[in-house]
Amino acid sequence: MPELPEVETTRAGIEPHLVGEVVAAVKVYQRQLRRPVSARLATALKGGVFDSVTRRGKYLLLKSGGGSVIIHLGMSGSLRLVAEGVALEKHDHVEFVLASGESLRYRDPRRFGLVLWTANDPLQHPLIAKLGVEPLEAAFDADYLHSIAQQRSVAIKQLIMNGQIVVGVGNIYASEALFRAGVHPARAAKRLSRARCERLVSAIRSVLSEAIKQGGTTL
Repeated sequence: MPELPEVETTRAGIEPHLVGEVVAAVKVYQRQLRRPVSARLATALKGGVFDSVTRRGKYLLLKSGGGSVIIHLGMSGSLRLVAEGVALEKHDHVEFVLASGESLRYRDPRRFGLVLWTANDPLQHPLIAKLGVEPLEAAFDADYLHSIAQQRSVAIKQLIMNGQIVVGVGNIYASEALFRAGVHPARAAKRLSRARCERLVSAIRSVLSEAIKQGGTTL
């Protein structure tokens, strides 16, 4: 399953090819994903220009003048840039055709992902608005984690994998960070001292940063 490092790697890879490019067409070959592909997507985006490619948690946000495409890769989704004339593959479900001749294709064998359109602020979309802090940003620090942990009896691994507390810390990254910090995964969150929380925050940051540099581990 693509986690934060894989999604960030995807974002960084497609951004130079999309920003400033005109969308010549949007082709939807399979509308039935985890939620149906937005019916307005093709008409709303055609002729628009991609202004930015950002990430919030595991959601990719492709902003155009009239709104934003929200993409979640689900269990098996991926985005691939292909040259003009490259044949479709079996699980290519959505294609963004650029005026440059390249296309961005969304492929998803298990169809658990999302390709949505919103004309509003994507950060206020119901799927995104309640997400927790970004683990690589300043808001995720020892004070933040400790203050939340003190109120919870759940296992610390379960806590740091809760996307409403901190986004993008998937199973393999949580396990590695806990190991580096010397914290047992089953330890009750409220039993962690601030010092242990500080070590854990540092470990989470390091593990995710290293994974991003390596291009992720689950794609």
